[in-house]
Amino acid sequence: MNLIGTPEELLKTTEYLKREFEMKNLGKTKYCLGLEIERKSDRILIHQSAYIEKILKRFNIDNAHPLSTPMVVRNLDPKKDPFQPLEDGEKILDPEVPYLNAIGALLYLAQCTRPDIAFSVNLLARFSSAPIRRHWNGIKHLFRYLRGTKDLGLYYSKSNNFSGLIGYADAGYLSDPHKARSQTGYVFTYNGTAISWRSTKQTLVATSSNHSEILAFHETSRECVWLRSVIYHIQNTCGFPLSTEMPTPIFEDNAACIAQVRGGYIKGDRTKHISPKFFYTHELQQSRQIDVKQIRSTDNLADLFTKTLPTSTFEKLV
Repeated sequence: MNLIGTPEELLKTTEYLKREFEMKNLGKTKYCLGLEIERKSDRILIHQSAYIEKILKRFNIDNAHPLSTPMVVRNLDPKKDPFQPLEDGEKILDPEVPYLNAIGALLYLAQCTRPDIAFSVNLLARFSSAPIRRHWNGIKHLFRYLRGTKDLGLYYSKSNNFSGLIGYADAGYLSDPHKARSQTGYVFTYNGTAISWRSTKQTLVATSSNHSEILAFHETSRECVWLRSVIYHIQNTCGFPLSTEMPTPIFEDNAACIAQVRGGYIKGDRTKHISPKFFYTHELQQSRQIDVKQIRSTDNLADLFTKTLPTSTFEKLV
């Protein structure tokens, strides 16, 4: 059983449980559901090294040569894309190939401590109903990347350079050329470390790169509102100074999207068809819950969640 709360609440709760049940206090949590928690004087590191070693052995990849990126750079030409859906004449993988098991193991990693593989896992999971050899090769490539980076995790420091909650939003326009769908990606950091991230295919067909960015920024803003409420609850309950009184900066690299968030719904030939609900972000900007800011694409952390990247760019953002 894990208990979380202020020192006074923890003492009160543990004393009560000891009176009611036979209980042994094991101290601070070091391992929970595959997550390893290492505490130092100035930091907490959460990683899944042992879990990665376990799944590499499970899928017989533990002796493979490691790779520097989780996925090869894609060619978005539908005829050359190695991750295109099943084509006529191609054979679905035999049932004994553990494709779904591998996806499940990778999803758990991507959701807990490895945001760097979120896009790759999201892309490979799309083929779960009809995987073929090309897709399985992508799984093995990802495992080989994990073999070389198994010790990576989330580093939460006690730095005096407090930066609070910061968001990054991006979209990959037509990242799925086979179904004309774009990709939404966002990540939120707190004091410099990721606490929330997402990589997902958009459900609507975006008619321009600006349209896809508006859809992505809308999802990012919704997540921001929820995170601000969670942080407020924690700070208010534990007696910490409130940081949610200031707007949360969200960095975006599309100038047209930024102008529309700041200025509201712009009725023009290229934007008049966009549903007004996606300009909910303008209301958040006006009420000072968010503050959209410009950033170069090469510095946008959310770029990790929208596309495959060359090694140099990938390593810079990770």
